[in-house]
Amino acid sequence: MKYAAVVLLGLLLSGCGFRPLYAVPDTPGGSMQATLRSIYVEPVPERLGYQLRNRMIDVLDGRGQPGGARYALKLTLTTKSEAIGVQSQTTSGGITQTAITRYNDTLTVDYELSDARSGAVVTKGVETGLSAYNVLNSPYATLAVQQDADRRAAEDIADRIRIALAVWFAQQAKK
Repeated sequence: MKYAAVVLLGLLLSGCGFRPLYAVPDTPGGSMQATLRSIYVEPVPERLGYQLRNRMIDVLDGRGQPGGARYALKLTLTTKSEAIGVQSQTTSGGITQTAITRYNDTLTVDYELSDARSGAVVTKGVETGLSAYNVLNSPYATLAVQQDADRRAAEDIADRIRIALAVWFAQQAKK
């Protein structure tokens, strides 16, 4: 009974035009994974940029070397930090002290995918991520939680860029 339901579901999905994103037969190389693997991710400055680039190489299953790449992906990372938690405290001497207790960091990644041979930009976009962290008593601990939150936001952005590129390639295969 379960087998029949799976077969029936497969027939229904094939009739509605459903096509798996990562198995596009019309793309050169035969699969979306082969196409994504052919993207060279250019270096990005600073520590967070390095982590973003490494994550992009991982999610694209790339080699990290420009040789033999059909496409080049340029990433531009900007960050903006904003205090969102403020705590005021009045001391016994009547002095009010204000301290920031929480930050939001907004990470914005502009990306451009270009043909490696001609240098012509074939698609581009912007992905934004938000990381939030608390200010702790130790400056080192605060720095560590900030870096961890920013790294996780950058990894999320890399995943979304991979999906956006896969969708773009799938749309190009339909043309």
